[in-house]
Amino acid sequence: MFRFDGFMSVFFILFFLVFGVILVLFIVTAVRGISQWNKNNRSPRLTVPATVVSKRTDVSTSTHHHGTGAGMHASHSTWYYATFEFESGDRTEFALTGEEYGLLAEGDRGRLTFQGTRYLAFERE
Repeated sequence: MFRFDGFMSVFFILFFLVFGVILVLFIVTAVRGISQWNKNNRSPRLTVPATVVSKRTDVSTSTHHHGTGAGMHASHSTWYYATFEFESGDRTEFALTGEEYGLLAEGDRGRLTFQGTRYLAFERE
């Protein structure tokens, strides 16, 4: 049979172990995000001929419960992406706002402006 003291010791060890793993994951994610942001800021701003070759969206849904018996609320988040092909044949995908996404059509040709992995603008020819 388990002793209460032994069970609590195991519980606290597991609790702090899981807490530590979550904390490390949070820190690693934050450092990667800051590193990418810093790398983008140090990258040159380029404007090159490009063609929009594809567009896609990524939709996630989460459900939230409100109080006792107050019902549920579903929220949706949508991320927008476009893939551009350069004259060299290389392709790069950029995250866009919904407004920027809506202004693009597959097959559009123009001048793409970007900085690192950051989309800045696309001017149609």
